[in-house]
Amino acid sequence: MLRPFHVAFPVYDLASTRHFYATVLGCPVGRTAPTWLDFNLFGHQITAHLVTDPRPTVATNAVDGHGVPVSHWGVILTPTEWQTLADRLRQAEVTFLIEPYQRFVGQVGEQSTLFITDPSGNALEFKAFAEDERIFAPADSGAGAIA
Repeated sequence: MLRPFHVAFPVYDLASTRHFYATVLGCPVGRTAPTWLDFNLFGHQITAHLVTDPRPTVATNAVDGHGVPVSHWGVILTPTEWQTLADRLRQAEVTFLIEPYQRFVGQVGEQSTLFITDPSGNALEFKAFAEDERIFAPADSGAGAIA
């Protein structure tokens, strides 16, 4: 059985962070403290830590014609979960960093993907593969190996 991962990330405002993750993404809230919040993101523990440091510049790499933020994280969902989330984000009028679309069409790395940012500018990617075996499959032309 695959165990849940844990990731901690910086945020600049706990109230907007709580709203985004709990209300917009639908993540149940776990433990909280004056300087951090835990959320259940599709069975994984994520922790938002309050910081006051200036926001860093976001570096990007070109992937399939899009500027993908180098620093990002997210969850690989089933195709149905991914579509439900994409619809939920559209309904909430979330601004997409990269609109939902099919990337690497016809290649071994073909996937549904979308990118958003949370209120603190943290980039999140949610993706889905038609077949789980393709998640770690080597790219057939080098194009599907990143992100």
